[in-house]
This record gives sequence, structure tokens and C-alpha cells, in this order.
Amino acid sequence: MAEPTSTVRRRGRAPSVSAAGTGPRPTLKTIAEITGLAVTTVSRALNNAPELAAETRERVRRVADEIGYLPDRTALRLKTGRTHVISFILDPHDELLGFGQSMVSGLIAALRDTPYHLVITPNFRNVDPIEPVRYIIRNRMADGVIFSRIVPDDARVKLLLETGLPFVTHGRTALGVEHAFVDYDNEAFARLAVARLVRRGRRRLAILVPPEPLSFGLHLRSGFSAETTAARVSGRILDTPSLDDSTEAIARAVTAMLQAPDAPDGFVCSGDAAALAVMAGIADAGLRVGVDIDIVAKQTSPVLAQLRPQVDAIAEDIGLAGLQLGEALLKAIGGTPPEKLQILHRPDITQFDVDGPYPQRPRPFG
Repeated sequence: MAEPTSTVRRRGRAPSVSAAGTGPRPTLKTIAEITGLAVTTVSRALNNAPELAAETRERVRRVADEIGYLPDRTALRLKTGRTHVISFILDPHDELLGFGQSMVSGLIAALRDTPYHLVITPNFRNVDPIEPVRYIIRNRMADGVIFSRIVPDDARVKLLLETGLPFVTHGRTALGVEHAFVDYDNEAFARLAVARLVRRGRRRLAILVPPEPLSFGLHLRSGFSAETTAARVSGRILDTPSLDDSTEAIARAVTAMLQAPDAPDGFVCSGDAAALAVMAGIADAGLRVGVDIDIVAKQTSPVLAQLRPQVDAIAEDIGLAGLQLGEALLKAIGGTPPEKLQILHRPDITQFDVDGPYPQRPRPFG
């Protein structure tokens, strides 16, 4: 005869819960009965309370995983006013290979060993970018928001400042108000890329930029214009093709562009996909990268390092940005003022190194 449930629990074994979830839903009390700890201790352990021994926290988490415990987020929100959810609004970044994967990898690393979990909210090109933010605010879907593709006068930032919902942006506004952000210095990237091309003897340079007034696009324009003027070389800012065009369209446009007598002899590409498209266009024009034309590209994945001949690359670590965005949002939720949550990554011309140059960072590619 099977032992009574109470006997099973006294012996420190988990109650039977089917894989299909047809058994009783595990609760904090279930974990307490299995571990012999108080319910309050179990709750604090699951919330990673630092005053508890690491062994106790690990034992509670292990039991919770084994029995399939999931917190009742509705009850949690009623009790604490928090959802323990962070929303990442994922926009298309076609110019950067592996953007979403690397960003999510970093965010997950930031939320590990915390009570928070990540919800990805997609935003599509034909949808006003403010709509996902309104939806999250209206339905109280998250305790904080992370989003990218920032514009100087960003309506999402204004709305979140008005409502008081914590947020961190991947990029900077020009609103003149303090807000938390993690950004990459695209102006410095463009300057470094131009300087690199000029040292190789290139005098007719071109850069692909986004067509819409995104902050990073304005920074690219500013750095490129300033450095080409200072070096007294020709600089073309290409709106057509743009970074938002398909790789096929970029390749075709570059091939056509290279038929002109004043064709560029150096390209600045602020993304891996854009660089590959420009290289295809150069090859289709019967020219050779590194001989007839040089490229300096921003690199967010290891793809360009596998090409021969190799392309000069300036790395942007999206995985690190995701980690820091997550950490900053947790601090913002905890009340840290936004002026203390501002990080600007400085570019460094190097061949991309998957294990560096940043110490103690998540691997950016999964």
C-alpha cells in the first residue's frame, strides 16, 4: 500500500506531481515541508537573500526545480505591487548579425539568480514604436523596460519619465533630461574608421547610415563628416542605399556606384551584414577588397574574422551591452538615480576576439 502523503513529506521526499501538471501545484509550503525550512526562509532563499547561506539558497532552488515550482505572479503582484518581469522590446537590427541572440544572452546573465524573468516584446516596422510601451504600461506587464533604436526626441522616453516606470535605453536621446542608458560611441567609431582608411591611402570615402533620424545614425554622420573634413578627403554619406535596405539592394547599389569615375575607394560599414553586402557589390564590380577598395566595419559577431582577406574591424560587444542593460534596470527598479546608470562603450580597432577585451562578461554568441 502506498504511504500517505504526510508520511512521504516527513521523510523529505517531494509529493507526486505529474509531468503534465495534473497533480497539486507546488507552493512555498511544499518546498518548506520537503526541506524542513520555514516558509519565510524558503521565500527569502528563492529571492536570493544574501543573509542566507549559499548552501541553503542552492538547496531550496534545487528542490523548487525538481518539483516544478513556479511563483504565482498574480498573487505576487497583488502582494508586492511588482510583477518580477522585465520587458525587452526587440526591434529589427538587420545591419547587425546576431543582435537579438547576443542581447538576450547578456540580459539572461544579468537576471540569473534574481526573482526576475525576461519577456521579449517584438516591435515591427509598420507599428509605431510607442505602442509596445503603452501596452506594457496600460496592462502593468513589467516592472521595467529595455528598448533600442533611440531617436533624439524619443516619445517613449518622455512617456516613461511621465509615468515613472523604470527603463534603460540602448542608445541616447538629446532630450536634455537624465535617463539610464547603455550606448556605443558611434561618433568615435566613424572617426576611427575614417582615420584607418586614410592611413591606407584612401581618399574617396563613403558610409552607410540609417534613413530615419536614429540617434546612432546622427552620431555616425557627425563623426564621419568631422574626420573626413579634418583629413581633407572626400566623404559621401549614403542615404541610398541605407543600412535599412536589404543586403541584395545594398550590393546592387554598390556595384552601380563603382562604375562612376569618382567611385569610393573606401567604405565605412556600421554592421556585419552591411559589410558583407558591400563586399558582394565590390566583387560583382570586378574589384578586390584590400587591393582596389578597403572597408572598415563594425563587428558584432565572429563572421567577418572568417573572411579572406580579412576586413579591418571595430568590435561592438552586444552581449556585454545586454548584461549591463539588465544590471542597470535592476538598479533603476531598486531606486538608483538615472545619472548613475549611464554607460558609453568606447570603440577599439581590433580583430574581433570572442573572449575579450572585456573581463567577466557573458559570451556574446549564446
